[in-house]
Amino acid sequence: MWFKKLFNRKQLAILLLGFASGLPLSLTGQSLQAWLTTDGVDIATIGFFTLVGLPYTFKFLWAPLMDRFELPFFGRRKGWLVATQLGLAGSLFLISLFKPSESAQAVALVAVLIAFFSASQDVVIDAYRTDVLDSSERGFGSSLTVFGYRLAMILSGGIAFVWADTASGNGWAWSKIYTIMGVIMVVLSAISLFFIPPVPKSSVAPTTNAKNDVIGFFAVVIAVVIGYQFTTKLATPFSENMLTPLFPALQDGKADPNLKKWADMVSLLLGLAFTVPLAWFAAKKAKFETLNISLSNYFSMKGAGAFLGLIILYKLGDAFAGSLLTPFLLKGASFSQAEIGVVNKVFGMWLTIFGAIAGGSMMVRLGLYRSLLIFGVLQLLSNFGFYYVAVVGKGAWGGFELPPFDIVIASLKEATNVDWLLLFSVAIENLTGGMGTAAFVAFLMALCNQKFTATQYALLSAFASVGRVWVGPLAGVLITSIGWPKFFLLSAIMAVPGLWMIYKMRGTIRALEAPVGVNLADD
Repeated sequence: MWFKKLFNRKQLAILLLGFASGLPLSLTGQSLQAWLTTDGVDIATIGFFTLVGLPYTFKFLWAPLMDRFELPFFGRRKGWLVATQLGLAGSLFLISLFKPSESAQAVALVAVLIAFFSASQDVVIDAYRTDVLDSSERGFGSSLTVFGYRLAMILSGGIAFVWADTASGNGWAWSKIYTIMGVIMVVLSAISLFFIPPVPKSSVAPTTNAKNDVIGFFAVVIAVVIGYQFTTKLATPFSENMLTPLFPALQDGKADPNLKKWADMVSLLLGLAFTVPLAWFAAKKAKFETLNISLSNYFSMKGAGAFLGLIILYKLGDAFAGSLLTPFLLKGASFSQAEIGVVNKVFGMWLTIFGAIAGGSMMVRLGLYRSLLIFGVLQLLSNFGFYYVAVVGKGAWGGFELPPFDIVIASLKEATNVDWLLLFSVAIENLTGGMGTAAFVAFLMALCNQKFTATQYALLSAFASVGRVWVGPLAGVLITSIGWPKFFLLSAIMAVPGLWMIYKMRGTIRALEAPVGVNLADD
């Protein structure tokens, strides 16, 4: 059976590493916020804790060092993997020793440390997955990554809440839960050390000047710090002053909230326009060879610049439609919080997992180009589900009553009505989104050179997040101007440029696919 040929020791390792990658995310996000809230930390302080996730944004800065240097004894990639996972475990044990209401600053510092080790682990896992999987295995491997990642998020961001619930759960202290998560990370590090296969011998560290790489790293960090100061101290005030005449004050004298949204977007663009060339200049002057050679290697590839455009555009329509989906369902369509929670958490997450697995399996037969195109078209069409909700409204298809339940992952204390149209729209969006994500991850892997997978994948994934970051301010302004139905139509239109690029680049994309070989459908 073709499935047995695909699901081997390597793919099982990819599944487990996907789980390891997803576990820490909620522990510096929703779960941490829940711990802070229940321990009596004020809301203003909790708001500042959102900044602990910054290492995820800047992981590309130290990714070249993880390409260049190998830790002794364990081998390429595996040494960094075990080190980051043990670092995560130690940080989780450490944070469990503090009481947030008494040591908020200490908790914040350790949370940043958790995010740093988590982001570093992601760099290694992305590189390892790219190194160890053959071209023909990447589609299924990317779907297993999504599967493991989502399962881990259910544990650390779903089951953990049940463990902490004093009314209907276990009533465990959050410190105990973080200790349990630390133990799980120790187990995962042991699995990484003794179970996962080594990377191919063809994957070797680049032979660059180690001293220059370290000096270059710090030079780039300084450039980014200068760029951040430029953005906050100069670009943001300049953008607000420039745009103020376009957004007159409201009748009550308060500033138009859309002003800040547009000013933030403009200042972000100005900051990037200043910081990226500065960082590039610093890397050149300091001879940050691993970064410089990695980028030169990528841009020597046919269609490299166009691929960056495609990376930004492929999920743009999907990200645009989902940027303000919760406010739409609550205010625009008047669904209840319980109804949205049940549909998204109980049905939606599992449908995303199913969509990713189905997408990865289909890629075996379709190949990379056809998968990107077909799944991209399905993502576009899924936006019409929410357009239809915006047009006909709640109750157009009727609904059914969901009785109370407790399935550990989520619970419902009282019966609630579930709208069939909402369920259909969420189901289609999650299924197609899972398929598109599986193809997209396989696409990013195909673009990376094995010598520089950590650096190149970190940079490519940073470009992939550009659309998601920028669409929020634009979406908020557009909705007030054109309304929800036209907004969802526009989100579908925004998916077209990415699909057009896939079609125009079909020859280049097909060159990234697996060579003709064994027919996996045999046996």
